Amino acid sequence: MDVEVLQEGPISLVGLNRLSKRNALSLAFMSELDQVVREQSANPTVRVIVVKGNGPVFSAGHDLGEMAGQGEEFYQQLFAQCGTLMATLRGIPQPVIAAIDGVATAAGCQLVAGCDLAVASDRSTFATPGVRIGLFCSTPMVPIARAIGMKRALEMLLTGEPISAQTALEWGLVNRVVDAGRLEAAVVELAHAIAHFSADTIALGKRAFYEQLAMSEPAAYERMTAVMVDNAQRPAAREGMAAFLEKRAPHWPDRTT
Repeated sequence: MDVEVLQEGPISLVGLNRLSKRNALSLAFMSELDQVVREQSANPTVRVIVVKGNGPVFSAGHDLGEMAGQGEEFYQQLFAQCGTLMATLRGIPQPVIAAIDGVATAAGCQLVAGCDLAVASDRSTFATPGVRIGLFCSTPMVPIARAIGMKRALEMLLTGEPISAQTALEWGLVNRVVDAGRLEAAVVELAHAIAHFSADTIALGKRAFYEQLAMSEPAAYERMTAVMVDNAQRPAAREGMAAFLEKRAPHWPDRTT
């Protein structure tokens, strides 16, 4: 198996373990990763999923050795599977955190941007170098442009030049940058901070966040008003408001620990 899974309490650690290929995203590898993420999402005890790259490379992008010389049918299947994986990451109720220690290029950088949050070590780098081999990073630019904005994304895409972890932080591609020796602890700390809250509330909020991004501002306000009306009537919100008024810690109805 090229994907390793370790559950630590409410956190599922999903490790990219295709080390001989620098965690390159082959068709089979992406299919396996998508299946694993779906399986972990279906586990009611999992509240946060962490995707991390084992070895010195988070992911080198698509597997060029597999791609070279293929025809339209294969490319259609490959890039469709990549889109399916990204949709899975966004569509599951649990937040997904990318933990990056090393290189994340092309589709590997797309995977970082496709996760809900990202924490990187200070020695990590990010790039979309497809232009250098005549294969523009068109699918990676979808989540990357939405994360860092048009001008910065185009600079990465048109030059293929890597950016540092600090630049990735400043541009909004990652949330936090830490010393390499603290990466795992920092990711677990962030994951536990999220897992502490009501899973129903987190799932509702994640779904609503991505839904409103695709809307005009008036439409987004109209839709999010309906979401908040629904949210306010749910058990977690009723308990949270009561706990605040009673000056006590809330006891989330969908938590057992």
